[in-house]
Amino acid sequence: MWAIVVAGGSGHRFGGPKQFLLLAGRPIVAWSVDAARSVADGVVLVVPADASSTGQEMVADIDGDAAVAAWGADRMVSGGPTRADSVRAGLTAVPDDAGVVIVHDAARPLAGPPLFAAVLDAVRVDGVGGAIPVLPVADTLKRTSGGIVASTVDRDGLVSVQTPQAFDAATLRAAHRTGGEATDDAGLLERNGALVRTVAGDPRNLKITRPEDLVIAEALMSAVIP
Repeated sequence: MWAIVVAGGSGHRFGGPKQFLLLAGRPIVAWSVDAARSVADGVVLVVPADASSTGQEMVADIDGDAAVAAWGADRMVSGGPTRADSVRAGLTAVPDDAGVVIVHDAARPLAGPPLFAAVLDAVRVDGVGGAIPVLPVADTLKRTSGGIVASTVDRDGLVSVQTPQAFDAATLRAAHRTGGEATDDAGLLERNGALVRTVAGDPRNLKITRPEDLVIAEALMSAVIP
């Protein structure tokens, strides 16, 4: 079983590539790689295609063994212009004999080993194409147009989706061979007709998107790290 940790984003909403900032004294990406390693035989780290734009010395030396060692990955590849392109780049570095591939966003450093184990077990035991962690939607949802409320969305059956997501490797590769785009890999499997199972997500599994999210992550991390 191999994992792909996607750290190829430019972080437009954050103001820069937040995945390389420090959280509790370590790069955010290092926490995500560590969690992936809890279940994986190997970890592929996908970094920004334009590594020099990150302003990070280790990323600029994209082929350097020092960078791989610093973040704990086994292999490191350059990503593409979209998330799907970056995952496809990561798949090229995953051994052909890997039976399951887990894909995780580096910007979710608080995802713990139990969540990785849960999605992995769902794929191995249930034999489905993929498994994703979800949380029930708590807020009222409305559709708007031009700043005006158009309708209220029935939230029955709606969930928010997290990573890590686990996939049968052959099914994931087939979905990506279509060259499609989606906000997560499960979306590509759905279009290909593959069955995707859900498991209970973790409310602490925050995605760091804006600067204030990093503050919240620091608080959550300090509650579990002495």
